[in-house]
Amino acid sequence: MSRVEILQVADSVAREKNMDKEVIIQAIEQAIQKAGRSKYGHEHDIRCHIDRRTGDTELKRYRTVTEKDLIENEAAQITLDQAKREKPDAKLGDILIDTLPAFDYGRVAAQTAKQVIMQNIREAERDQQFNEFKDRIGEIISGVIKRVEYGNATIDLGRAEAILRRDDTLPREHLKNGDRVRAYIYDVRREQRGPQIFLSRTKGEFMAKLFEQEVPEIYDGVIEIKSVARDPGSRAKIAVYSRDHSIDPVGACVGMRGSRVQAVVGELGGEKVDIIPWSPDIATFIVNALAPAEVAKVVMDEEKHRLDVVVPDEQLSLAIGRRGQNVRLASILTGWYIDILTEEEEAKRRAEEFTSRSALFIEALDIDDVIARLLIAEGFTKVEEIAETSIEEMGSIEGFNEEIAQELCTRAINWLAAKAEELKNRQAELGLSDDLLNFKGLSAEQILLLGEAGVKTLDDLADLAGDELVEILGDKKISAADANALIMKAREHWFADEAQPVQSAE
Repeated sequence: MSRVEILQVADSVAREKNMDKEVIIQAIEQAIQKAGRSKYGHEHDIRCHIDRRTGDTELKRYRTVTEKDLIENEAAQITLDQAKREKPDAKLGDILIDTLPAFDYGRVAAQTAKQVIMQNIREAERDQQFNEFKDRIGEIISGVIKRVEYGNATIDLGRAEAILRRDDTLPREHLKNGDRVRAYIYDVRREQRGPQIFLSRTKGEFMAKLFEQEVPEIYDGVIEIKSVARDPGSRAKIAVYSRDHSIDPVGACVGMRGSRVQAVVGELGGEKVDIIPWSPDIATFIVNALAPAEVAKVVMDEEKHRLDVVVPDEQLSLAIGRRGQNVRLASILTGWYIDILTEEEEAKRRAEEFTSRSALFIEALDIDDVIARLLIAEGFTKVEEIAETSIEEMGSIEGFNEEIAQELCTRAINWLAAKAEELKNRQAELGLSDDLLNFKGLSAEQILLLGEAGVKTLDDLADLAGDELVEILGDKKISAADANALIMKAREHWFADEAQPVQSAE
């Protein structure tokens, strides 16, 4: 190949592959370099350079001047005495460069060079595809279905192929070869066979992006999508908020005669979409999220991130929804655990709580029922809260004075101290280890329950399954998710112990 042809081939391939010409020339350099090493020996440090302007090709051998005792490769290294015979002013560390004569590559060498060039071009194409699509994660892209195997579709995007797995397609959605489909890019991975682009039509972000395309106010940032919850192919809820109070976010998303929302519903295969106005007040937001059900009362527990929602008896089935769909989507949308109660159930629960708290205060503080009711009415739920309340604040309660407040606080402190001593003695009787007693995440009462169930060390706790821990502590005291999280936390020292010998060996 002449020097002019090299540049012409590089130009042609670069245009065909839509790649940088420099990548093609570097691939040709590596191919000629490999052919040269095959000719003169692979142990030689042979490098090729093609002039980007003229196309002249130079093949050169590089040898490093090295101390005699440190020479490992005689073909790529040379002693100082040998170097001075060729270059009198040579010194250690210098590199001697010899220009090698042109040679006939032969059929095998030419075939090898061709393979090297094609391999480098393929790798460059893969890198280019990866760099192009990794920055497009979070976008909606359109492609043609190339093939479908076991429900998993390969989508032709023009410059690359993507994967739309069965789990990421809508239920009852039948994909056929040649169909054009729109989907959301949620992941791009670099793999040996090339970049793998993963698409989805079931993720909430896909619906959010569809609304962004259909509603100019969302695209412009006037209306913000706060959260999305989907039951793909069936029902979805989307919470929207307007930064401009003169614009109704729900009305803008619905559009004239429902044109905007219908365009989204059509793309999602008839999936019913509830558009919910977002509110910074979580109680208001949850009432909106449970629509179309009417809510009578909301009781929040910020510590457990949980809400009890009270609805009229006739609204219960509507609030829960078919197979719990409505309350489940509302919970995902708001990020809070929602428990639906009827007014009768809520009244019964409150009565039980009132009775148990009243009995606790009567026993712990040695007071009558009237004072216990006053404390409950003021919002006290634990003896600890009474002990931590100041005398002035306690004395300001109607019917109390400073003397009564002082006495109540003193009795609360004494009762807690007696309970702590009793608990300590009981823990010593059970033989609980220090690592379990000092484990953060469990109260003293919970640790005592574990000890009575035979869990006496941190390793015993780590050996438990989540459902076993829930059974020991009670499902009303701890959820399955919290139980699993505690067990994983208890196992952390195992992983630390396994890593220690590796660090010692290093």
